[in-house]
Amino acid sequence: MDMPYGAHRNSAPRALATEAVHAGRDDLARQGLHAPPIDLSTTYPSYDSRSEAERIDAFAATGAEPDGPPVYGRLGNPTVARFETALARLEGTESAVAFASGMAALSAVLLVRAAAGLRHVVAVRPLYGCSDHLLTAGLLGSEVTWTDPAGVADAIRADTGLVVVESPANPTLAEIDLRALAHSCGSVPLVVDNTFATPVLQRPVEQGARLVLHSATKYLGGHGDVMAGVVACDEEFAGRLRQVRFATGGVLHPLAGYLLLRGLATLPVRVRAASANAAELVRRLSADPRIARVHYPRLGGAMIAFEVHGDPHEVISGVRLITPAVSLGSVDSLIQHPASISHRIVATDDRRDAGVSDRLLRLSVGLEDVDDLWADLDQALPERPADRRSAMTRARTADA
Repeated sequence: MDMPYGAHRNSAPRALATEAVHAGRDDLARQGLHAPPIDLSTTYPSYDSRSEAERIDAFAATGAEPDGPPVYGRLGNPTVARFETALARLEGTESAVAFASGMAALSAVLLVRAAAGLRHVVAVRPLYGCSDHLLTAGLLGSEVTWTDPAGVADAIRADTGLVVVESPANPTLAEIDLRALAHSCGSVPLVVDNTFATPVLQRPVEQGARLVLHSATKYLGGHGDVMAGVVACDEEFAGRLRQVRFATGGVLHPLAGYLLLRGLATLPVRVRAASANAAELVRRLSADPRIARVHYPRLGGAMIAFEVHGDPHEVISGVRLITPAVSLGSVDSLIQHPASISHRIVATDDRRDAGVSDRLLRLSVGLEDVDDLWADLDQALPERPADRRSAMTRARTADA
């Protein structure tokens, strides 16, 4: 049975599957609606300019969502707000703020802390390659100290604004004890990238994280047709994020907000079905002599990483059902070679030290029949070099 999830306002607690379907839609029946409307307006009429000025001043002071009708698309949008409400309830936070991409969301978090004079970040590898690059290159004026989880407490300084981790990590699926790590952070906010796990498998705030980051492009959307990012957090931090979003313009388009809200409705079903497929593929890969190592988190999920004895590029070029492409979390299965694509931007030594070997492949398992997925992998997996040499030797012996 699903664990009870925090209910909206004074209603009784509801299970995750129920929240996924109904959160963000509680007002529809009262309006005589069933499906959420899409509000594409960029601006909204107001005949009371004095009141409008007061609302804008209030937003400038706290970043709180303006009371009353919308003002302007960069301040907020009703359709996007429905998705934000739903995601916050699934993650168990007061609020959520959506952005145009996962990287825009991370950038906003960094800018909020930098504005407070806290530019130093402590981070644990591996992270998504572009997140790693954003921190390492200091593109937003941040300074990063990379460490393992045990070294986080010692790495924190007076100007540390954030501790950033991803668990399970991209692409090795390494897991971190979030509760212990949150204790090590003390008063420094812990940011957990929860893209791989989703709130179906874990809710980091319950383990002490203050901020939960998602590339909503992935499982939250779930169909490979929307790009977005979102941060679930307390209302105080959300206000600052809204101010950054307003100033920088990294807003989410209303149609994307609609697609994300629709995606959340099937999130528990999709994650559990894909996870069942993944667990079976892990069993078969682990028993296959062509596979050197399989990475799969104790938490479960639909992501697999595995290292081959042969050439990983042969797998990429050999699959026919599985799509060789970046990204993850779609209803169809995707495979990629992180050292060549998603983590290419990370320095070679740093990449390898984080466990991202040149033979590692990352598989996002979809909803296809598991036997069809295995058949595709089976025909694409290269022989071990030793097996290939043995076959060549046998052939030469036969010819002689």
